[in-house]
Amino acid sequence: MTTEKTVEEASSKRTGGAKDVGAVVNAIQILRHLANAEGPEGATAIARATGISPSTTFNILRTLSNEQLTSFDNETKTYRLGLGLSELAVSFIGRSYADLIQPELERLSTSHHILITLWQVTDDAHIRVIAVSAPTVAHVNVAVGSRLPELVGAAGRCIAGLRNLPEDELRRRLTRVRWENPPNFDEYRRDAAATLERGWAIDQDHLYRGVSMVASAIIDHDRQPRFIISGIGISAQHDREKLEQIGASLHETACFISRSLFPQSAISPAE
Repeated sequence: MTTEKTVEEASSKRTGGAKDVGAVVNAIQILRHLANAEGPEGATAIARATGISPSTTFNILRTLSNEQLTSFDNETKTYRLGLGLSELAVSFIGRSYADLIQPELERLSTSHHILITLWQVTDDAHIRVIAVSAPTVAHVNVAVGSRLPELVGAAGRCIAGLRNLPEDELRRRLTRVRWENPPNFDEYRRDAAATLERGWAIDQDHLYRGVSMVASAIIDHDRQPRFIISGIGISAQHDREKLEQIGASLHETACFISRSLFPQSAISPAE
């Protein structure tokens, strides 16, 4: 399977299976590669790195340069990102992370018929809701501004896995968390460790009876949790299989956002 096909399939998956325009997908792939490159690169090197054919790469680069989205050095025959990108990005300046991520929350909520929340991991070991997208069906209500200890629920398992806390520290901090149905410590610790491999965690009826949660972390350059995307639903509406499907979708979105906000993050969705 070529890189071009893989990129198109990944994009189609995020847009609900709709067929994407190959030339646009390839152009975005080239721009992303240049954004992470250590310096200017020639067309051949770019084609090799992206898996796009040399002729297609050259034609795309020529078009991008004509639109000033890339800059071409005639002496070295190399390309780098162009000033024209700043024109496209200017509308994002001054916008909050919550505003930027909101469309992804709405897409997830619509696709999975579950309340989607964006939690910010705070400096005082808590998580705080900064954005919400609610489905049209009956759902749990969570208000923007709500705060919880950072190790609670499915979000807490994601954070605990990334923090890699010593067992005694993890046990001590969990004793401060109030659960309606406290999970077994060993089970919690295994779930947190598993989160590192699969990228998402589930809490069923532990934090609140009758409420299921699934979550995935948005990580920064140091692979530390900065935000958590969480799906919160009535347990009777979402069985384990459905929650696992939501978890995989949340993780894919969290990976995309991590790469977008913190470009040095070496993270990809689980296969």
